[in-house]
Amino acid sequence: MARNDDDVFDEVEDPGGAGAGAPPAPPPPPAIVIRGSTTAVAGATVDEGKGRIFPCEGCGADLEFHIGQQGLRCPFCGFEKELDLDPEAAIREQDFHAMLSSLAQRRREKHRDTASADDLHEVKCGACGATVVFRGALTSSSCAFCDVPVQREGVHAATERIAVDAVLPFSVEEQAARRNLAAWVKSRWFAPNDFKRRGAEGKFRGVYLPYWTYDAMTATAYRGERGEHYWVTVGSGKNRRRVRRTRWYPASGHFQRFFDDVLVLAAKGLPEKHVQELEPWPLEVCVPFTQQVLAGMLAQTYEIDLDEGFVHARSRIDAAIHLEVRRRIGGDEQRVHSIQTTYGAITYKHVLLPLWLLTYRFRDRLFRVVVNAGTGEVQGERPWSWIKITLAVLAGLAAAGAVAAVASVSGSR
Repeated sequence: MARNDDDVFDEVEDPGGAGAGAPPAPPPPPAIVIRGSTTAVAGATVDEGKGRIFPCEGCGADLEFHIGQQGLRCPFCGFEKELDLDPEAAIREQDFHAMLSSLAQRRREKHRDTASADDLHEVKCGACGATVVFRGALTSSSCAFCDVPVQREGVHAATERIAVDAVLPFSVEEQAARRNLAAWVKSRWFAPNDFKRRGAEGKFRGVYLPYWTYDAMTATAYRGERGEHYWVTVGSGKNRRRVRRTRWYPASGHFQRFFDDVLVLAAKGLPEKHVQELEPWPLEVCVPFTQQVLAGMLAQTYEIDLDEGFVHARSRIDAAIHLEVRRRIGGDEQRVHSIQTTYGAITYKHVLLPLWLLTYRFRDRLFRVVVNAGTGEVQGERPWSWIKITLAVLAGLAAAGAVAAVASVSGSR
């Protein structure tokens, strides 16, 4: 389900007529205090501080985040451990321009760019001693030899990069994701029959993807024309007919609108269209970042920087403002001559959101499916049956022909 603009964009009228000027800053947003969450570091480091694990207090194996219990659990002895939480931790909006200035200062001081997400990092597994390789933006993985969960240490809070503010823990278990995927496959009308019978077969991978969320107060001034349709009768005799015409009236105005939590995916290489269709996310149940909820899952750090992310957010905001301008102009048609928008009070959050990813093969082609692990929403790539599509088109043409024939007979009477 695509995200509805009304769910994330709050409108503020500008009765004073100052909409085209610099927008006033909204009141400071209250901190979202989540009880039972923490930014404190738990677990233990391995390989001279390069990695982090969460050892079981019962058998010494490594704990994993258990979705159903929303805590840590040992897959071997069943030992359970609550998250090490700080009840005073909170999620707060961060100043966009202040962070950009801070990043620029860090680069000047260190005479180099921020850490690249394309680097290769190696961490020795604390259980078997094998080397776990982290390529690109990957920050949480498992040892290929003993399957112990291992995380790169300090990546999400590194001074060279922007720290994670919040994380949405997995709440949809893999079995539920598979049931939703099966229902999604059966609902694909124009899919091949053998695909619908067999389904999408493959291994699910749980992964936390990096996102930016942006807030902004906007002030917009616009000019255009409102078109109103009317009908006139022209011609005479057999040529007499009704014709639609349009009267145009000038229209202009200004308004303010507050945009809240505009989401931008900060990872690359995924089907962005389908990932965006997973919105809305239950951001209200995010918790302040803790590495504990990443245990046993894959996780990535951001590959799209904060300023680049805002370019994507602004394109979504501008599209919403354009629709709003047309609505305000009204009438049957609209001509938009100019839209001038200023932005103020820009804030951001860096969040990790959970997805189930599955890649499956059908007739020698690979397809990818994503499942929102907070809501269960399924989106993705699927095969098409061109036979079904062709038959549907032919049926539509036949129906249109029948309607035209009936209309012709009725007109000749």
